[in-house]
Amino acid sequence: MDAIKSYLPWFLSSVTIYMTILAGNKSRHAWLIGLCNQALWLTWIIASASWGLLPGCFALTIVYARNHLKWSKR
Repeated sequence: MDAIKSYLPWFLSSVTIYMTILAGNKSRHAWLIGLCNQALWLTWIIASASWGLLPGCFALTIVYARNHLKWSKR
C-alpha cells in the first residue's frame, strides 16, 4: 500500500499531462486515456484516504466520458 501512495501520483501526473497534450492535438483517444486514468486516480484516492479529491475524480470522469462520446461522432 505504501508503494501505491508513493509512486502512483507520479504516474498519474504523467498520464494526465500526456492526455492533456493529446486533447490539445484533437486526438479522440485522449478521452479514453483520461477515463482509464480516472480509475487509477480513484485507486489512489482510496489508498491514501484523500477523500477531498473524490468530487473532482467523479466530475472529470463525467466530462471525459461526455467528451469521448462527442468526439467519437466526428
